[in-house]
Amino acid sequence: MASNSIGQVFRVTTFGESHGPVIGAVVDGCPAGLPLSVEAIQQDLNRRRPGQSALTSPRNEADRVQIVSGIFEGRTTGAPIALLLANEDIRSADYNHLQNTYRPSHADYTYETKYGLRDHRGGGRSSARATAALVAAGGVAKQLLATADIRIAAFVTQVGSESVSLPLATDPPQLDAWLAVSEANAIRCPDAEAADRMIALVEEARSAGDTLGGIITAVIDPCPPALGEPLFGKLQADLAHAMLCINAVHGFDYGSGFAGASRYGSEHNDVFFNDQGTIRTRTNYSGGIQGGITNGMPVYFRVAFKPVATLMQVQTSVDREGEPVTLEGRGRHDPCVLPRAVPIVEAAAAIVLADHLLRSRMARI
Repeated sequence: MASNSIGQVFRVTTFGESHGPVIGAVVDGCPAGLPLSVEAIQQDLNRRRPGQSALTSPRNEADRVQIVSGIFEGRTTGAPIALLLANEDIRSADYNHLQNTYRPSHADYTYETKYGLRDHRGGGRSSARATAALVAAGGVAKQLLATADIRIAAFVTQVGSESVSLPLATDPPQLDAWLAVSEANAIRCPDAEAADRMIALVEEARSAGDTLGGIITAVIDPCPPALGEPLFGKLQADLAHAMLCINAVHGFDYGSGFAGASRYGSEHNDVFFNDQGTIRTRTNYSGGIQGGITNGMPVYFRVAFKPVATLMQVQTSVDREGEPVTLEGRGRHDPCVLPRAVPIVEAAAAIVLADHLLRSRMARI
């Protein structure tokens, strides 16, 4: 199986299956001498772990990260960093009824068509369980970015029909204020009143055996200029690639996104000015990226997640022989992935930014 790695200089490879003994990641290309806090990595894993609130899957995984190489006396050595996470709360029998059946909107049919076999226990390699390894690797990337004063934060800004707008095109981000609110509610929304409405929607969907999707908005601020490449390594392209590789992601836009298509250029252009010796723009419809390269303004983007495919309702499908079947979801599943996906989006963005930070240092003498 190819395509288990992301990044060029800062390169991450993940491994493991949903119901195997372990999952993990190998981070290659991290410079030597970086003080690495295991506790900081664990904090992000705790934000992703199941069972953290009534809105998430009750699967009980501690997700305690173990670093088995690449660290000596608390600092990176320049060697590959291997991070391991044990799968502890496995109930494979919950999936026995799916051994010969294709679940609607899951990867069952496509995976088996490509490889000729599949691990029906929780989806195997195609399971969102693999994102825990991504978050662990992203924790390393975040600490590397901190040495360059680069900060990444993400928030739930839409669940179903309920949404909140962050004025990122016209006003400076208020990351500390937004984080204080979002990390204090179960849905991770930066608006407390909107959060209550979103939570009510998720609880209603769960009671009906249904699921909901939504949108996560991510902000990178501060973000230095000169990250990204002008052609096939555009920063927004690499961010889009990383986000669209996350389970259940169906859309990506940055800056004004699709909304910018309806504006005049005279409304949409970000005008430069000299801000006490620093070149800035008066608005930020570009989302901090121009020509594929950061311009020093905050970078922001949105990631759309589909509703979770596993429903606690009766659905129709077919088996391997193409015969019609009915099935009902079993096991432990999230009615909405958005709260747990926030640290996943941050981790994927951090890996992309860490890679481009190291690449930018080779751009000129």
